[in-house]
Amino acid sequence: MAKVDLVFRQIDERTRDVALALAQEHIRPENTFIIDDVRPFTECVNQMLAIKHDCDYVVYVDADCLILEDMRGFIDACDAPYVDSYVSDRFRGRLHCGVHITRIDVVRAMAATKVPENDLKYVLRPESRLRNLAMKPMGAGKQFRNFDILHDHFQSYHHVFMKYALRQLRSRTKEQRQRLIRAMKGWKTEPGVMCDLTIARHAVEYASAAVPETASPQEVHDFIERLPQHASAELARLGIADKGEFTREELDAWLVKNRDRVAYGQKSGKPKIFGLGLSRTGTRSLTSALQMLGFDCAHYPIDEDTYVELSNAQYDLTILRDLDGLTDITTIPFYPQFDKLYPGSKFVLTVRDRESWLASCARHWYNRPAFKEFDDPDEDVHLRMRQFLRAAVYGCYNFDPDRFTAVYDAHVRSVMDYFKDRPEDLLVIDICSGEGFGKLAEFLDRPVPAAPFPHNGAVMSATMLADAEQQRHAARVA
Repeated sequence: MAKVDLVFRQIDERTRDVALALAQEHIRPENTFIIDDVRPFTECVNQMLAIKHDCDYVVYVDADCLILEDMRGFIDACDAPYVDSYVSDRFRGRLHCGVHITRIDVVRAMAATKVPENDLKYVLRPESRLRNLAMKPMGAGKQFRNFDILHDHFQSYHHVFMKYALRQLRSRTKEQRQRLIRAMKGWKTEPGVMCDLTIARHAVEYASAAVPETASPQEVHDFIERLPQHASAELARLGIADKGEFTREELDAWLVKNRDRVAYGQKSGKPKIFGLGLSRTGTRSLTSALQMLGFDCAHYPIDEDTYVELSNAQYDLTILRDLDGLTDITTIPFYPQFDKLYPGSKFVLTVRDRESWLASCARHWYNRPAFKEFDDPDEDVHLRMRQFLRAAVYGCYNFDPDRFTAVYDAHVRSVMDYFKDRPEDLLVIDICSGEGFGKLAEFLDRPVPAAPFPHNGAVMSATMLADAEQQRHAARVA
């Protein structure tokens, strides 16, 4: 059982008292530390990293997060360096923020990381910036997990104004700007009726006018530091009275009224999801998209338990006790068994233009042998899984275009034939040609997220191409 500390960060959130009680109820920490009304957020981060912890994990919770399910079991079983929580946001739908499960070695590395000078990324997102800098030398990446958490619901107008003025400043890259615009298109308001969405829209417009795109990091910092005064002055100018105290009774009444809302938590009765696409058909992107829709799936797991179980024809996988599904070629030889073992499951076949797929596979398999020398014991399991799945799926250990063409065609035919009488259980989607949430969200009966559909494989392909070119250049020089 892990030792867990809770660091609860509150400013003027209307939900802070209820949020703290829920966090303590569902995390059950050994120690609770409260960072109270510390501004700007850079100073809040300084204070939280100065805490002397004696624990395995620190869970950082913002006071605008209402945790509605038990998290302690997940934390006790966790070994990841950092897990970011997907939450249900009042303004932007499903996104990851607000509750951060951080292993103690990462916390200490963050505390030891030198603060970058004149760094706008640090000014806008100090915690995220320090965490990324701390984790990079570790070679560690963050993981994500879906929980039943309400984020930014029931907040005061003053808080909403500050939050969305800051959101505008954080949305000045092309990608972040598109996300904010997409979210705002979904804000349905009535003329003359004041609500959270009206205030948020006004705050975005206010910050856009008050802080030019050319502002220096110091000018942005100064504006952020005075956000409480800006919010008070604007609400007074508009003649807007704020909300009263938030209570547990208000939350309970909302939950009763919204009892039919989509449940995203760990015990929400979700079906299992199995991706049936071959590698390089958008399987990484599918995995990320499923997570954004509330389904925590493993992409090509290489842990020893999964290898031993699959190679011994044991399909009640340990990994599926805590996860909602699997993607990539791990599922392909065994999907009929998964279908029988997990009734009601949904299956997603990712497809791709065959010639484009073959070219991508040739790059992907380049310098990825099935057999090689290794020093790291963990590499042994990885290689055994690679050998096992390559043999089971492709019938070969190395890339061969003719063999891969035959495998691709036979696999698609087999899947289509298997589900020919159950079209409601299979989605065929071409992510690489631009299909995305429009098909996937409807298939899984989920609202379309405000964020764009992720395309993770494209980043990986670019990295691999750069590595291959570097190796070819080195060979020419030698």
